[in-house]
Amino acid sequence: MSNNPPRTRMTGLQRRSQLIEVGRGLFAIRGLDGTTIEEIAACAGVSKPVIYEHFGSKEGLYTQVVDFEFRILLDAINTALTEEAKPRILVERAALALLTYIEDRTDGFRILMRDAPPSQPEGAFSTLLSHVTARVEHILSDEFDRRGFSAEDGAMYAQMLVGMVAMTGQWWQDSRQPDKHTVAAHLVNLAWNGLTGLKKDPELTTEA
Repeated sequence: MSNNPPRTRMTGLQRRSQLIEVGRGLFAIRGLDGTTIEEIAACAGVSKPVIYEHFGSKEGLYTQVVDFEFRILLDAINTALTEEAKPRILVERAALALLTYIEDRTDGFRILMRDAPPSQPEGAFSTLLSHVTARVEHILSDEFDRRGFSAEDGAMYAQMLVGMVAMTGQWWQDSRQPDKHTVAAHLVNLAWNGLTGLKKDPELTTEA
């Protein structure tokens, strides 16, 4: 008689979550094309038909992984931009939200930067930046009006600001130096003061 305890059968939702986790790890390392359905099944301890049952295909699983990570990052940035605060503080919070996501969910960020899923042929990260840019443009509209900028100028500057934060986040993904609060402070230092008004030792107004 075996002394091994009986195995607990996963519910459909638990199995689906497990497969998404396994897929995330493999896709982050090897990408969509470099990962096989056999590898996913072996790592998850299931047969290939189980994956097909839940997602239809490897691409279906990849799409679910991307959509899941996309929603987490978009929600984090939207939350940072929704709170009542001055534009500079909102930019600080949004930069920190991106860097915190990269820090906590590195695999997810690598996937968002990789192959575009069928649901977002233009690329998940590009889609996310478009959402965020529209929010930033709206938030900065009063500042643009006060300075006499046109709406077209405002849209252009929003693109510049979001692009600067996004590119810095991609660089920081691998370097991780300096810490995220320092990186965010320097980002806002450049965005708000410009090259001619840079402060030598910038600090965040808030540690949100």
